Amino acid sequence: MSVGTIVTIVLLMTTLILGLVLVRNIFSGSVENINSIDQAVKNEINKLFAEDDSRTVIVYPATRTISIRKGDEGGFGFSIRNTGREDGAFSYTVKVAEASCGISNTDADNLIILGKSSAEPINIPSGNSLEQPILVKYSISEGTPICNIRYNLDIKKGTVQYGSTISVDLKILPQ
Repeated sequence: MSVGTIVTIVLLMTTLILGLVLVRNIFSGSVENINSIDQAVKNEINKLFAEDDSRTVIVYPATRTISIRKGDEGGFGFSIRNTGREDGAFSYTVKVAEASCGISNTDADNLIILGKSSAEPINIPSGNSLEQPILVKYSISEGTPICNIRYNLDIKKGTVQYGSTISVDLKILPQ
């Protein structure tokens, strides 16, 4: 082998190793960011509950509007506080109320990939709130039209509506 070939192989191996280290750092950083966002959501929900003792449900973001680009994922979080004198078993559903772009209700409901409804009752002791907020996650495919969709969050304590229906608006943005 010539010296030029050996130098080229060493430089290529060095570049490969540096590239792998860079990719690893990028992915580990993104995992840390997701954890910090999760903690930020929890802190904000706890802060909103502390500001008003009469609130039964908190949605984050407080504007109840989320914007997601085509091809991305995102969502909102919410927590429930049991203001009753007895322990309660809660359930919830998130369903489309209206869409501005002619998308069918079924297609709009199918944008929700996690947290569409509670699979089992959520038990909350009297005077307490959820320890972990519930996250509703959307996945917007590239073929989804650009539009605004309003979803209703209905919460029940047992079989009775708990508080009023809360609307959350999803704004689908271009890539």
